[in-house]
Amino acid sequence: MIILRLIIDAVIVVGGIFALAGTIGILRMPDTYSRMQASTCIATMGAIGVLLGAALYAALILHAPGTTVKILVIGVLLLTVNPVGAHAIARGAYRNGIRPDNGMKIDDLGRDFDE
Repeated sequence: MIILRLIIDAVIVVGGIFALAGTIGILRMPDTYSRMQASTCIATMGAIGVLLGAALYAALILHAPGTTVKILVIGVLLLTVNPVGAHAIARGAYRNGIRPDNGMKIDDLGRDFDE
């Protein structure tokens, strides 16, 4: 039981570290698109780690299958909604004229907006 609890705690701590790295990335990155990368990818992985630890805790320690299913559904929604939202925000930023500081080597969005 102690080893199981240590594994669950380690998963939650790793998820928290990923979320912290995403937060630091938002503060340290130079342009909008880099900040978006840090906020969606790393913070999503952090949230998934915390949710996985919570699901393991609910399933194996609390023996609450309903709570476990709810946590897993939240994780699946997070995995599907975050990338779609980030893509929509990136397209909106591009449409409003926000470009990366260093320029883009490949500009796939330019052909979508006839630029």
